Amino acid sequence: MDNSAFPLPANFSARLNKREIKLFTLINKNGIRTDITNYGSRIVTLIVPDQKGIFGDIVAGYHSIEEYFASHEKYFGALIGRYGNRIAGGRFSIDGKEYKLTLHNGPFHLHGGPGGFHQVVWESVQPDKQSLILSYLSPHMEEGYPGNLHVRVAYTLNDNNELHIDYLATTDEKTVLNLTSHPFFNLGGEGSGSINDHMLKINASHYTPVDERVVPTGAIETLAGTPLDFSEDTRIGARVDSDHPQMVYAMGYDHNFVLNKTPGVKGYEFAASVYDPVSGRKMEVLTTEPGMQFYGGNCLTGEDIGKSGTVYGHRTSFCLETQHFPDSPNQPAFPSTLLRPGEAYESKTIYRFSVQTS
Repeated sequence: MDNSAFPLPANFSARLNKREIKLFTLINKNGIRTDITNYGSRIVTLIVPDQKGIFGDIVAGYHSIEEYFASHEKYFGALIGRYGNRIAGGRFSIDGKEYKLTLHNGPFHLHGGPGGFHQVVWESVQPDKQSLILSYLSPHMEEGYPGNLHVRVAYTLNDNNELHIDYLATTDEKTVLNLTSHPFFNLGGEGSGSINDHMLKINASHYTPVDERVVPTGAIETLAGTPLDFSEDTRIGARVDSDHPQMVYAMGYDHNFVLNKTPGVKGYEFAASVYDPVSGRKMEVLTTEPGMQFYGGNCLTGEDIGKSGTVYGHRTSFCLETQHFPDSPNQPAFPSTLLRPGEAYESKTIYRFSVQTS
C-alpha cells in the first residue's frame, strides 16, 4: 500500500514566543500516516486507504504553518483546552470564588479562549515512529483559569489502524478542565465536497439541548423523535435542514450527545461510527468520556483554501469531539469537570479506521 502521493507538508519550521514549531510523522506497517505539529498539538494530515487501497488525506488543514496562522477557522486539527466547548457568560465559581474568562465568541467562552491550547507551542518527544508525546505547562490564570496545570498528551498510531489520544493532567489549585481534539474529517478526502452523504451512528439516547446562544439549558433530553437521533446509521444530511428549534439555534448539528455507558465500565466504549459510501472508508470512535460533540461544519464559509487547493465550504467536514459536557462548571446536574490538587485528569479516545464494501 503506497501513500507516496502525499509528500510531507512543507514550511513548518518557525518560532513562536521563543519556542520552535516542528512537524512529526507517525506511520504504521499498513502505510497509514499522520503528521502532527506541536503548534496547537494539531493533526495536520491523516492518510488512510479507501476500499480500492487508494490513500487519501481525510482531515482539513494546510501545508504550511503560515496558513494555520492566517486561517479563519482557528481549530483545524487542534487540541482544545483548558475547556473544550462553551462556558456560559465566560464565568464559573469554585468554592464561592468567581473566575472570569474571555468572552470571544458571543455571550460565552469557547474552547479555552483566544490564547487556548490550540495557539501554544508544546514541548515534544517522539519515542518511535508510531508515537508522539506533547506536554505543556499552562500557568496560573492563563485565560482566566486558576492553577498551574501540567498537561501531557500522547498520540499513538498502532498497527490495528487506530489513532490513540491519551490525555493526562495535574494541577496545584482547584480548576476546571475539559480537553478534546478537534480534527475536521471528510472520509471522502479533505476538500472533496459535502459530508452530508456520510452515514453516521452515535451511541447515545440523550443529549443536552441548547438555547438560542447554543449554550446548554441544563436539561438532558431524549433524542428519540428529533432530527438529532443517530441511534441507527443515518445520512448526516437527511434532516440537517429541519425546522426543529435545536437545528435552527445551531444552524445544523453542533450538539453534545450523552453517550450510553455500561454501568461499572470505566474503560473505552463505542461512541460513534461514520461511513462514506463512495470511498468505503469507515471511522469508529471509542472513548472513556461521557459525551461527544457532533459538529457538522455549519460555520465553514469557503474563506479558507486547504491542502488540496479546494475551498473548505459549508458542511464539507465534520467533527466528533469526545468530551465532558459544555458549561458543566455552571450545571451541577452534569458530570463534574473539577480537578483538585493530588488528582490526575485522565481521558482516552481512539479513532479506528477500516473499509466497508457495502
